[in-house]
Amino acid sequence: MGVMGLYDRMSWSRIRSRHRRRWGVHAVALLGLALAGQVACNGDGGNGSAMGPIPPPGGSGPWEVLQSMANARTENSVAALGGRVYTTGGFGPGRTAASTVERYDPTTDRWTTVTELPASVNHAGMAAVGGLLYVVGGYFGTSFNPINLVQIYDPVADAWSAGAPMPASRGAIAVAVRNGKIHAIGGVNAAGETVGTHDVYDPVANDWQSLAPMPTVREHIAAAAIGNNIYVAAGRFGGQNRTTLEIYDAISDQWSAGPPVPTARSGVAAVALDNKFYLFGGEDLQSTNTFDANERFDPATNRWEQLNPMPTSRHGLGAAVVGNSIYVVGGGPQAGFAFSRANERFTP
Repeated sequence: MGVMGLYDRMSWSRIRSRHRRRWGVHAVALLGLALAGQVACNGDGGNGSAMGPIPPPGGSGPWEVLQSMANARTENSVAALGGRVYTTGGFGPGRTAASTVERYDPTTDRWTTVTELPASVNHAGMAAVGGLLYVVGGYFGTSFNPINLVQIYDPVADAWSAGAPMPASRGAIAVAVRNGKIHAIGGVNAAGETVGTHDVYDPVANDWQSLAPMPTVREHIAAAAIGNNIYVAAGRFGGQNRTTLEIYDAISDQWSAGPPVPTARSGVAAVALDNKFYLFGGEDLQSTNTFDANERFDPATNRWEQLNPMPTSRHGLGAAVVGNSIYVVGGGPQAGFAFSRANERFTP
């Protein structure tokens, strides 16, 4: 069944009435997407729930191991909205498509399931703007064929709709929100090329604009916005991990280089909190190692520091901020196709 067929199965009546005046619903026909074959998986790797604070060995703040997700995932997307953490997409055990959408409530330490993602994706970007969640691009289903879909979730209606598609299909991208707009940066295009493409989506106008490309082409990267700047860190090119940190100035539409990331890695997650940039996890395809790294960049001092490592080493994970805490969700404890139900909280 194609992507249009997946959308046709959903009832959009509730969300259409809410957004009809803002924009029309866009759907994208995806033709010729051949799904990749199945490969062996490396198990669940799920953790327990509510184990309490883990004493810090040094550095900033403790970690807490929280209620696990119902479904093990890797290369999933994560964002926070309305004080809750959402995750969707990625691969499940057996390299199945993890299209279920799970929502975590920090006040109850419980996960619930909401309406399923219409078109399953892995390696997609996810962001929250204006009370809605946006799942941007990614690879379709269980394949490594990138798509340009923008899938929009309304938590009030518990329903999905489609936004204007990206100008070009990309997977393994990074997204960041600045001034109510979603920046989609880097990744891999439909020709299999690693790119520095940088497009920005305006949810109000429901359209895209192309901006200055990232100077160092990379995939499996992570990004977050602080003030007028967007920070894009780590990632890989040609299978080689990078320590690159590049900073986009939204006022001048120009990029500059920051100090290198202390640990070269890809398949990372990033957030901004209190005007600092946090970078979590990652993998090294050459050694098949994963990382428990927790590193923070402070733009005020232009320095990186290494903080208390994650309880669970993993890659292909996602992160989001609620209050003064960071929730790091999902990802694989071994490089490649491994999966976990991990849900861990870091409070700097």
